[in-house]
Amino acid sequence: MLVAPGGTSITTHPQYITDGLDESALLPRPMDLFQKWFREVQAAGVPEPEAMTLSTTALPDAPPPAASSDKDTWRVQAPRPSSRTVLLKGADEHGFYFYTNYSSRKGDELAANPWCALSFYWPAMHRAVRVLGRAQRLPREVSQAYYSTRPIGSQIGAWASPQSSVLPSRAALEERVGACEQDLKAAHGDAAFPVPPFWGGYRVVPDEVEFWIGRESRLHDRYRYVRSPHTDAPVSDAASWTIERLAP
Repeated sequence: MLVAPGGTSITTHPQYITDGLDESALLPRPMDLFQKWFREVQAAGVPEPEAMTLSTTALPDAPPPAASSDKDTWRVQAPRPSSRTVLLKGADEHGFYFYTNYSSRKGDELAANPWCALSFYWPAMHRAVRVLGRAQRLPREVSQAYYSTRPIGSQIGAWASPQSSVLPSRAALEERVGACEQDLKAAHGDAAFPVPPFWGGYRVVPDEVEFWIGRESRLHDRYRYVRSPHTDAPVSDAASWTIERLAP
């Protein structure tokens, strides 16, 4: 047990000493503020600032995930969330971008329910960003363009890995990688490898974006951008967003 009931935590947490987030520092569009923050985090040398938690949900009566070994009895009686760390590959006025295997658990769950959540946490700067939105698959040509920029080993790995499936051993994975490498080089030679049909990108189109900065005594600053549910305007339209201050 890490923390005894009614006892003392195993960690001591420092006070957050920051200037906070003043309303005057907000921008009309959340994606502009996110990009500003991300550049500041990069400039501060925060390790791997692009790491984000992606949360998806399996709906009731969804089929078992690829990783489930008990496929006959596995059933979701209520929505069941799952989270994992993925890497942000881009952010612009239209949303947040990442790439993955469409046949993975997250891919299956996004196909059934595109609503998802993203979370960024940069503890060195006492900042966090939370996103609620809908995931949309990117066109194949966009996925191909990004896939072609990846190291050759990563390109082969995308073909070889049956992501989220049960593997008997590391050796079995390495054998698949070797076989895929031979097949791809035999089929394409020195030409560019095609992106796998089961692999590609998503854009998460935000409906809510919250910005958090830690403050002393846990009286943090929180601002949430909420997009009107009745608007047909694009995410890039500042008029479609309302900004709310939230209690810490």
